[in-house]
Amino acid sequence: MNTPDTKPAQTENKTSDDEIDLIALAKTLWNGRRTVIKFILIGMVLGLVFALITPKEFIASTVMVPQTSSSTNKLGGLSSLAAMAGVNLGSGSTAESLSPMIYPQIMQSIPFQLELMDSQFKCPDVDQPVSLFDYYTEYEKPGLLGTVKKYTFGLPGLILKAVKGKPDQQPALGDSSRLLSLTEDQDQVRKKISEQISLDINDKDGYITLSSRFNDPLLAAQVAQKAQSMLQEYITKYKLEKAADQLRFVEARFQEKKAEFEEAQKDLALFRDRNKNVSSAIAMTEQEQLQSQYNLAYSVYSELAKQVEQAQIQVKEDTPILTVIEPVRVPLEKSKPNRPLILIIWIFLGGIIGVGTVFGREFYSAVKERWSAE
Repeated sequence: MNTPDTKPAQTENKTSDDEIDLIALAKTLWNGRRTVIKFILIGMVLGLVFALITPKEFIASTVMVPQTSSSTNKLGGLSSLAAMAGVNLGSGSTAESLSPMIYPQIMQSIPFQLELMDSQFKCPDVDQPVSLFDYYTEYEKPGLLGTVKKYTFGLPGLILKAVKGKPDQQPALGDSSRLLSLTEDQDQVRKKISEQISLDINDKDGYITLSSRFNDPLLAAQVAQKAQSMLQEYITKYKLEKAADQLRFVEARFQEKKAEFEEAQKDLALFRDRNKNVSSAIAMTEQEQLQSQYNLAYSVYSELAKQVEQAQIQVKEDTPILTVIEPVRVPLEKSKPNRPLILIIWIFLGGIIGVGTVFGREFYSAVKERWSAE
């Protein structure tokens, strides 16, 4: 039977066992210190090699603030009058503005990327400006790490590609077809561009950041600048198409009402010429009807004439603007690789593997001894 006096003794024995276990672990680790040091040195060498062969990467970026239209349609004052004449000029709101949330999809779209890859840039190790497509397919050097990845992780894909052979030549599409058809090289370049340019939206503060990542600082800055101007052009094109559609609609209604006004004017003039000396009630009523038709046609016609001029001005004014608050500049420092961090990670990894190896051997020896004893 245990007495109260035995409890402190049990606690002391448990503490003593824990201390013995920790001392045993420390002793095992000390005995295997050569192994741990060996793996740390191996990790250091591998980390140094990996840090040196990792290609440099420079990031060029620009920060912009999109401006969205909040004005109302100037056709609103004419809507009720035009409705009387059978003309629908809309509900009084402008053509909806393009949400900034759509901007990344615009940059990732195939037409955008095809235009970007066909643009000319001053590329490293090339004497004259070349397109991104030519740079990727003819001039870009993958580097040692890229070559290693290509013939290790990418080896199954290379073998599969060699077995399949070249893809069949796609038939040429007629001019009337709008279907996009990319070659294999174009698709590969497009995927690279998708990985190297990005657009981040800050919903809280209301600004967007366009970034370009390349192994050359000047090329990164050039691509970021070009992508920024192209994004502005694509957004402007969308907005102006809306305004131009509205202008064409108003001009078409203007021509219709102009013809109706001229016809009403002619009918009223003819009636007056034929009934100069007639004072009957029927003639007076018919003249009043013609006069009313003329007045309505003239009112709609004159207002539409003003609206055509306003719509023409609106097409020029209604241009969305991306206000640049941080312009593109050539980066001075590389963003990758962080060589000290890479080296520390590999040294730490080597130490972990070394410690695991030491305790693994100890565990294996203990299991082997117990197995033999049984």
